[in-house]
Amino acid sequence: MTTLDWAVVVLYFVLIFVVAAIVTRRGHPTDSTDGFFLAGRNIGWFIVGASLFASNIGAEHLVGLAGTGAASGVAVAQFEIIAGLVLLLLGWFFVPFYLRSGVFTMPEFLERRYSSGPRMYLAIVSIVSYVLTKISVTVAAGGIVFEALMGINFWTGATVVVIATGIYTLLGGLRVVLYTDAIQMFVFLAGSIAITVLGLQMLGGWDVLVDTVGSDHFDLWKPSSHPDFPWTGILFGAPILGIWYWCTDQFIVQRVLSARNLAEARRGTIFAGFLKQTPLFLFVLPGIIAYALAQTGHIQLDRADQALPVITAELLPHGLRGLAVAGLLAALMSSLSSVFNSSATLVTMDLYKHWRPQASERQLVVTGQVATVILVLFGLAWIPFMQLISAQIYTYLQSVQAYISPPIAAVFLVGLLWSRANAAGAIAALALGFVLGFGRLILELNAPLAWGPAAMLAGINFLHFAVLLFAASVVVLVLVSLATAAPDRERLSGLTIDTVPPPDAAEVARERPRRRGDAALSVLLLLLIAAIWTIFSN
Repeated sequence: MTTLDWAVVVLYFVLIFVVAAIVTRRGHPTDSTDGFFLAGRNIGWFIVGASLFASNIGAEHLVGLAGTGAASGVAVAQFEIIAGLVLLLLGWFFVPFYLRSGVFTMPEFLERRYSSGPRMYLAIVSIVSYVLTKISVTVAAGGIVFEALMGINFWTGATVVVIATGIYTLLGGLRVVLYTDAIQMFVFLAGSIAITVLGLQMLGGWDVLVDTVGSDHFDLWKPSSHPDFPWTGILFGAPILGIWYWCTDQFIVQRVLSARNLAEARRGTIFAGFLKQTPLFLFVLPGIIAYALAQTGHIQLDRADQALPVITAELLPHGLRGLAVAGLLAALMSSLSSVFNSSATLVTMDLYKHWRPQASERQLVVTGQVATVILVLFGLAWIPFMQLISAQIYTYLQSVQAYISPPIAAVFLVGLLWSRANAAGAIAALALGFVLGFGRLILELNAPLAWGPAAMLAGINFLHFAVLLFAASVVVLVLVSLATAAPDRERLSGLTIDTVPPPDAAEVARERPRRRGDAALSVLLLLLIAAIWTIFSN
């Protein structure tokens, strides 16, 4: 890092804080829960879509996707590609139910649909998962960047970014998070484009890259026996993880809840779906380029997760290196700011307000801010244990999600499609999922000690396990619901597909042109995904 590089990084921080200050001053008041947690529910489609993408693309994506790409090729990008399909499901199917209900959080929606039991379960599990798979992973990935590129001690660098992000997040609420996400999206995309283009130039072009690493590195579809990305797991397991993450997780859905109306929310999800097709080329490909450069002796790569930091340090000229580092910091801060605000929302609206229903608006906002600080400390404490699960950050993230997401996805999906599903069935499905999912996590942590059936269960690919866990959760939800009393159908009005009230004719006519345009964009996105799947297959 030269003076010019540091100047670019400082300029990035100044830009973020200037944007945060302007948005805070001109935006919706943040002394109310509606203003602080949902930005006044007045956000347009571009900001919604950009924030969906930016909050999802954390440092674990930039570092982890490149690292896994270096180790095993483009197959890891399947999670990003399939996200485009699931985002269409979010916009066209899930969002109308959420906006119609007027909820603040996903646990609150579960209470409306079932009872308070599922709400408490989802709130607690979500908060714990944010510590295990979002806060800690994002900070750990950022630590790799600080040490490799900036020469800053891991904990010092991580602490600086956490504090800087926390300041504007806690003061400005979701509106600041959304607008800074949009700015940060452009920053890390610019940095990633620079790395990809210069890496290909140094290597000698695309043909040299393919010849060096082999065509297998560019095959999205791996055999069903592949240890990490079997095509069966990708096709059937990855969508289950996607439905949980993109359609039911507070971290993501909070962005569409802030939309001005249904049309803005839907178009925001379509926009994000297009953006999710870029990681294959901008995040995974640099890792493959780094692997090829290591094979040809241009760089030294000790382990896969160093791919992006090393290629940035070795390839980029002064100035552009600062831009790349700013892009990594942007990814880190956008993800952290989003999880900070989502954690605050869950703790405040689903836990504290439940215990103190008479709390004032100001008390609720302050409670969320204090709880966020505590969650960050827990996230930092969990980092040393991550290597027990997987040496590659991104694989760890997906595997942990595979153990907690299937029963949650089942309860939401079945609950919207089948009005006969009741609270007893939902609680039974969530309880079974908890026992089996965290049982599998414990077995994986102690895999060398497992034997017999336990060893077999610990050895199942995490995507295949997600399919089995989802199927078991659906079966239990259906059987227990049928064996117990049916829910009050009047209370379910608008919360299931068969209880939605008929739309207003005038509104339907007014929205028809917008819906047709969104439908055309959705078809275009489907064609793009089909083209990518076809091109990157052997």
